[in-house]
Amino acid sequence: MEPIPARTVLVNLPETGVSAAPTSQSADALAAEVRHQLKAARQQGDPRFLGYAQRALDQWPTARLTPELRLLRGSLRQSLHQFDGAEADLKAVLQAQRSGPLRSQAWLTLASIRLVRGDYAGSRQACEAFADDYPGLIAASCFAQVDARTGQARAAYERLSRAVHQSRSTRDPVSRAWAEGTLASLAAQLDLDAAQTHWRRVLVMDPGDLYSRALYADWLLQQDQPEAALALTQGYEQVDSLAVLKAIALKRSQQDDREFEQRLAQRFAEARWRGNLLHKRDYARYLLDVGQQPEAAFHYASLNWQSQREPLDTRLLLRAATAAGETSARQDLVDWLADNHQSDARYPETTP
Repeated sequence: MEPIPARTVLVNLPETGVSAAPTSQSADALAAEVRHQLKAARQQGDPRFLGYAQRALDQWPTARLTPELRLLRGSLRQSLHQFDGAEADLKAVLQAQRSGPLRSQAWLTLASIRLVRGDYAGSRQACEAFADDYPGLIAASCFAQVDARTGQARAAYERLSRAVHQSRSTRDPVSRAWAEGTLASLAAQLDLDAAQTHWRRVLVMDPGDLYSRALYADWLLQQDQPEAALALTQGYEQVDSLAVLKAIALKRSQQDDREFEQRLAQRFAEARWRGNLLHKRDYARYLLDVGQQPEAAFHYASLNWQSQREPLDTRLLLRAATAAGETSARQDLVDWLADNHQSDARYPETTP
C-alpha cells in the first residue's frame, strides 16, 4: 500500500460542541450535551458521536453522576455493546428512582439489552416492570418481542396487531412507529408479506430510522429483490450496516462499483487497525457475502454472537458456520434455538 500524503484528508469530522476540556458546568448541561450526541449517532449512524458522548461523560466525576447521567451512560454503553456496564448503570438508576420517567426508561432499556443478549426471562421481567409504569403500545411491543423469541411468534403478532388497531385514534407517533417496527420483524419471522407494509409505515413516519431501514433492506435481499434493497440503501453509505447491504445488493444485481467496494474495504481495515471494530456483525456479513471469506466471517460472527443474539446475529452465524463447514458450531446454535422454542423463516439453515 502506498503511503498516505501528509495533507490528505481521510475523513471530514462531523460538527460537535465537545472540546478537549470539560464544557459542561452542570449536570443538566452535560445531560443535554450527551443527549445531543446520542441523537446524532442514531440519526447519522456515525459512531464518532458515541466517542464524543463518552469523552464528555468521562470528564465528569463519578461521584457526581446523577440518575439522569447514569441513564444516559447506560444508553451509551448499550450503543457501544458494553452490556455489563450498561446494566450496572440502569440498575443504579432503578435503585435511586422509585417512580418517574427515568425509572420507566431504565426498565425499557434494560428489557432491550436483555433481549439482545438472549436473556428472555430477564427481558420479560423488565417488560412487566415497564408496563406497570408506562402501559401502551411500547409495552405491548416489549412483550411481543420476548414472546416471538420464545415460541409464541404467531400469537404475539396477532395480539400486537389488535393493539395497534385499537389505538388508531391515539396520537403518539413514537409508540406507533415502535409497534409497526416490531410487527415488521415478527412478520418477517413468520414469513408474512405484511412485513414490507409494516416497514414502509415505519419509514413514512420516520425516514431516519436507520435500524428499520437496514432490517427492511436485508429482508428485501432475502426475498431476492436486490434492486429494491439498493434503492433503500442509496445515500446511506456512511452507515456500516447499510453500506454492507448496498455492497451485497450491487453484487447480486451484477452492478460493478469498485470504487465504493474499495472505500468500504478501507473503512473496515482502518477500524481494525484502530482496534475499534464496533460492528462485528457488519464486518462478518461483509466478509461472508462480499469478501467471500467464510472462515473469517465465521470468526467474527462467533465473536458477535457471544454478546448479541438478535435474529440477524443468529442468522448470520448459522450462514457463516454452514459456509465454513463448522458443523459442530452450527448444531450448537440449532440446539440453542430449540431450547428456546425459537423458529424463524429467516433461518433456512436450521432445516435438516
